[in-house]
Order: sequence, then C-alpha cells, then structure tokens
Amino acid sequence: MPKQRILTGDRPTGKLHLGHYVGTLANRVRLQDEYDCFFLVADLHMLTTRVERELLSETAQNIRDVVLDNLSVGIDPNKSTYLLQSLVPQIPEMALIFSMLITVPRVQRVPTLKEVMQNLDIEQPSLGLLSYPVLQAADILCVRANLVPVGKDQASHVEVTRELAHRFNTLYGEVLPEPDALIGEVPTLVGIDGQAKMSKSLNNGIFLSDDAKTVEQKVRGMFTDPNRIRADVPGRVEGNPVFIYHDAFNPNTDEVNDLKERYRTGKVGDVEVKKKLAAAINAFLDPIRERRAEYERNPKLVQEILVAGSDKARAEADETLRRMKDAMGLTFFK
Repeated sequence: MPKQRILTGDRPTGKLHLGHYVGTLANRVRLQDEYDCFFLVADLHMLTTRVERELLSETAQNIRDVVLDNLSVGIDPNKSTYLLQSLVPQIPEMALIFSMLITVPRVQRVPTLKEVMQNLDIEQPSLGLLSYPVLQAADILCVRANLVPVGKDQASHVEVTRELAHRFNTLYGEVLPEPDALIGEVPTLVGIDGQAKMSKSLNNGIFLSDDAKTVEQKVRGMFTDPNRIRADVPGRVEGNPVFIYHDAFNPNTDEVNDLKERYRTGKVGDVEVKKKLAAAINAFLDPIRERRAEYERNPKLVQEILVAGSDKARAEADETLRRMKDAMGLTFFK
C-alpha cells in the first residue's frame, strides 16, 4: 500500500526561526519516515509581499538558507522531495482553474490576510496577495497531498484547499484529495518582544542559524512580566514569553518547575531565568548548527536537491493536471 503524501513549505524571505520549528519543522522530521513528503520552497508566494528589485535580489540566498534550515533540523533529502515552486509550471495553471471556483469574499475572510496587511502596512492587497490561499491550494493539490503540517495561523489556508478540492470533486468527479491540517504541538510561538507571534517580518525571532552569543543576547532582551520591577516581587508565569520558551525548549522539567515556583513567589530574578533559558536553547540548537555546517561544505548541494525534486514534482503535477482536465472535459488533444 503506497504511503500517504505530505506537502508543506516555506516562503524564501529569510532564514527560519524557532517558531517555524515548533509550528511545522518538528512535524516534518517526525513524519518523514511515515509519509511520502514534498517540501516546497514557495518563491512565487514571496512575490505577494515582495516586488522591489533590491528585495528580489536576495531570493537566491534566501532559497539556499530555507533549504539548509530544513536539512539542519534533521530532514533527510534522501527520504523527502524538495521542490522550487517556480520550476513546476503546472502549479499556477491549477491555481487559475481553482480561482474560478471560489469567490472574492471567501478569500477575504482568511484571517492571515488581514494580519499580513496590518504587519506590512498594506492598505489594499494586490490580486496576488488576495489569492494567496488559492495558489497555496494548487501547491498542496498538485502532488495530491493528504496531510499538511502547518502552524496554527495557516490552518485557515488548508481549509480553503479542502473547500476547493470538495468543490472541484462535486462538479467534476472524485479527482482530488481533501487534505487535513496537522498543527504543531506548540501551535504558535510568541515573539521575543511579547507579540502574539514570532515573525520574520516583525524581526522578533530566534533563528535556527543564530550563534550562541546572538541567542544569549536575544534572550537577555526578552519580554517577561511587565508588572515585575524587582526580583523579590512575585511574577506571572502564565503567558510569560520566557516560560513559554522554557516549556517548549528546556527538556529539564524539574528545573523549569523550580524556576516557575520561585518566580511566582519572588525568589528568583529574570537574569537567572533567562540565563538558563539561553543555555537550554543553545543546547537545542547545537546539533542543528553542526548539521548546517556539514551541509554548507557542499555549495552545490541545495541546487542539486531542488533540481531533482522539482523534476519529480513536475511529473506528479502533470498527472494531476491531466486528471483534472479529463474530468472537466478540457482535454482536446489525446
């Protein structure tokens, strides 16, 4: 019996951070032996918020960094398929077909659209940004994926994909799977500035490629309990970013519980809590840094992985598009 398929991906707008890890990368590592995995580098999606020439000039390096970040957390390129979105032309063609099956008000209800517009001060979205979930549906369905590991904020996009697949199947017959979303164990990681979400655009993240000194510096500057002005004042643990990170990345539960107890009773300062957090995060990142350094020794590795994976994905997407057109009665040349 063939394995079920996974597709998920990243926009090449910069290096990945701990929020990406808990949101989706950890699940990618866990599931790579169980599923037939496709990991997309979504360079066309990048254009939804980046059209300036100086920003686009960073794309090649960003693509390399995104793939290296994936490899460094333990995703095996011999087990999984990496593809570059722009090398699979069937994806935008499928997106065009899907765009005829969904209304503008429906895509306007996707919560992340408003969030992106607010974060980037966009008053009116471009047509490309508005239809972002439709292109994402084509990404997922081009290889007929059954499961999509995503962060909590992206679950609404997968719901659009399910609706489009269902709409297509209702009109033309059972061709496309209706994929499920798989949310990470820590659905959303708050930013180090206390914002609701760690984000590249907000520059409030700890990156997987950060060195130990940078991590220590960022942790020292993290938000804690704003009402706690001295170490002997009882502090709030719940919702405190420092303790959210301890719970996510410090495997020493006895240490974490002791810090929480002393924090609540005003018997530990932020300096000690943060120092132990920095140590825990660096211990978590050390093997990731080592794997990244190993992969970086081969400067052509990322290109070779993407070319081979995109070839495989094009074949799958071509078959999906053929099935769709056959079902729709749009196959004019046999």
